[in-house]
Amino acid sequence: MSYLIFSDVSLDIDKNFADSHDVRYVPMEYVLGDETFHCDKPESDSMMHNYYEKLRQKVKTQTSQITPTHYMDLFEPLIKEGNDIVYLSLSSGLSNTYESACLAARNLKEDYPDAVVEIVDSLSATGGMGLLTESAFANKEAGMSASENAEWLRKYALKVRHWFKVEDLMYLKRGGRVSAATAVVGTALNIKPILCINREGKLDTIDKKRGNKLALKALVDKFEATYDPSVSDVVYISCADCVEEAQTLKEMILVNHPELKVRMTMLSPIIGAHTGPDMLALIHYGTER
Repeated sequence: MSYLIFSDVSLDIDKNFADSHDVRYVPMEYVLGDETFHCDKPESDSMMHNYYEKLRQKVKTQTSQITPTHYMDLFEPLIKEGNDIVYLSLSSGLSNTYESACLAARNLKEDYPDAVVEIVDSLSATGGMGLLTESAFANKEAGMSASENAEWLRKYALKVRHWFKVEDLMYLKRGGRVSAATAVVGTALNIKPILCINREGKLDTIDKKRGNKLALKALVDKFEATYDPSVSDVVYISCADCVEEAQTLKEMILVNHPELKVRMTMLSPIIGAHTGPDMLALIHYGTER
């Protein structure tokens, strides 16, 4: 039976890759000011520039969770057509989408016991989901079944390493990542927290640097210490509308690794709502978390 590969629309994925492959997306919604946007595919760079400009102007933004019914309505017609499903969810440590998708899959199996609906917790976000999605298509093209592919993705999810910095500590404060006092003092002193996604798929603050120059060096140092070319030479750099910094980061990692295939993407609004503008992430396959 044929199968389709889905991911949350919150992922960041190379547009050329997405255009040349049948990447399917689970739509999500976000609110910006008084407007609600239905996002059924990755937004254009120009739209994302406008989005982050609004955030810089202190316009409020928020996101909503995907319900089990939402997944069932999306997957059921495709299962009826004879398709199996492999779905990569946003990390269970960051969202309830994985739990909702698992509940939907159990309900669908009751009505379609022969269907294969594989729900994979990516334990990742942004370009990490893009990396895994690229691998999922490579695995499918190599002849893996839906279940074999899902097993591979679960095995390698913990080898996806995320290193990133944020510009506006108030977004981390809203999410409970830093205290109000830390956010105020850190902003005044130009402190840039360095974060990662841990084994549980949650955010950890692992370092703090004063100024962007030291913060970029910290991202490169983390990459150099953990990069594993045996899995893939594809690297994602996802930015929240800080394109010049992203280009600088790309040039820094290419100094020692000119063979890398660097994908430059704009951070989706689903994740950007929680990190704020000018977030910068370096994501790659590496040693296990």
